[in-house]
Amino acid sequence: MQDNKRILKRAKREEAFMRRLFFVFSFISVFTTLGIIGMLLFESAQFFRRVSIVSFFTDTQWTPLFYEKHFGILPLLCGTLLTTGIAILVAAPLGILIAIFLSEYASPRVRRLCKPILEILAGVPTVVYGYFALLFVTPLLKRVIPSLSGFNALSPGIVMGIMILPLVSSLSEDAMHAVPQSLREAGYALGSTKFEVATKIVFPAAFSGVTASLILALSRAIGETMLVTIAAGQMPQLTLNPLVPIMTMTAYIAQVSLGDVPTGTLEYQTIFAVGLLLFIFTLLLNVLARKLRQRFREVYW
Repeated sequence: MQDNKRILKRAKREEAFMRRLFFVFSFISVFTTLGIIGMLLFESAQFFRRVSIVSFFTDTQWTPLFYEKHFGILPLLCGTLLTTGIAILVAAPLGILIAIFLSEYASPRVRRLCKPILEILAGVPTVVYGYFALLFVTPLLKRVIPSLSGFNALSPGIVMGIMILPLVSSLSEDAMHAVPQSLREAGYALGSTKFEVATKIVFPAAFSGVTASLILALSRAIGETMLVTIAAGQMPQLTLNPLVPIMTMTAYIAQVSLGDVPTGTLEYQTIFAVGLLLFIFTLLLNVLARKLRQRFREVYW
């Protein structure tokens, strides 16, 4: 009896210790996030004390490192959205088609083989993707589009789409695979073909999960740094032409963070203003994706 009491007390002590340990780990992650947000807000507030927030969002020039300084975020924002839009145009149809194949057409053996191979793309360093876009994709595209510049938005956009392809295909396939088998069987019982079941039953049923995967991929593309820094150029200009050099928000942060700009200067504080805007974009996209995934779980679980 006493042995059982000692074992029970020891188990309670171990449980209390593990509870405190897990709380410390959780607190570290929350504290780190709050520290990042606090740093961004503090440095951005210093920047907006010297630069009008109206001109920040309305000026069409971004030249904080030039003698005649302009602090209009629109060129960087336009470059970011341009490369991200091209990436989604590449990743969305390919990723959804791959997900439909793996979920509805592939055998279990093929699915187990293809899915890990596809996800290897997510492990390739982004600097490799950058040089792949610059040294292989751009010369290849120049044969078809002679007016394409050496640095451009099209090439990194296409390669970025390939980079985020595993995210779209894997999450979309998981959403489709989770659709109850009874829905498929009901479609077959009504005389539907496999294609009709996949496109008119499974895909609409998994639409929330597929949309969440696209939004997460969009968030990943917006935050990509090295690929666009290497292959897109460093020329901030307000344009929707994918054939010319552009600069994204992440590429500008990488440029200023090299150490040539003195700490505490207005030029240095621009990276925090740009970083804050980038953080807000990715936060909103991740919150939206989370809401969609919760909706998907509520429907089927």
